[in-house]
Amino acid sequence: MPLACPPLPPKALAWLHQQGIRTREDLLRRGVVPTFLQFKAAGQPASARLLFALEAAARGVHWNQLSDEDRLRLKRALAAHPPVRMPPGVEPGERFMRHALALAARAAAEGEVPVGAVVVCAGDIVGEGYNQPIGRADPSAHAELQAIRQAAAKLGNYRLAGCDLYVTLEPCPMCSGAILHARMDRVIYAAADAKTGAAGSVVDLFAERRLNAHTACFGGVLAEEAGAMLSEFFRARRASAPT
Repeated sequence: MPLACPPLPPKALAWLHQQGIRTREDLLRRGVVPTFLQFKAAGQPASARLLFALEAAARGVHWNQLSDEDRLRLKRALAAHPPVRMPPGVEPGERFMRHALALAARAAAEGEVPVGAVVVCAGDIVGEGYNQPIGRADPSAHAELQAIRQAAAKLGNYRLAGCDLYVTLEPCPMCSGAILHARMDRVIYAAADAKTGAAGSVVDLFAERRLNAHTACFGGVLAEEAGAMLSEFFRARRASAPT
């Protein structure tokens, strides 16, 4: 069923359409509270009345039909929800991911699994790295940790609030833990990792509400290019392996 005005105000309805939320089913799939927080993160005016209007739209009723219990439940859910942030714009997202892909190519040239990462703060790259566990004889020398270490040293702080991390492969649990511990704002990855991905493919540490830090996570930026690089690397490795 299409969303309508009322119960939603016209500007909110237009924004929802821009985000691909056009029906009650779309809104229910995204979730009322996450959608409200995303609306707020986008700099749109977001009052409690809009939260109630979104819930009413998801139910197909007017917002004044919500009970006091309904409103209290929504306010509690809002207070308990992790912060929500908007994804990066297409141009900066692809620009920083291409830098990470160039680093991944360096890893491949050194015989390492091709993964590259950059840390971005206020639009500038403040840390970068690529996989080097073999070359450094260090199981923790993943691209993300290399970039995080460099960024922390440059900024003089182990907390990297306000920073984003771009990486060509979905972070593993080890790297996800470091990202969360650094209090990073966002992690943007290219290809999903069905074997060790900790951003939803195997587990989702970024959605674990019991952890005391939350980082917004977005996947799929230049995923085909990153996936092709990984596939070619492992194809070549198999071809050169002794039979």
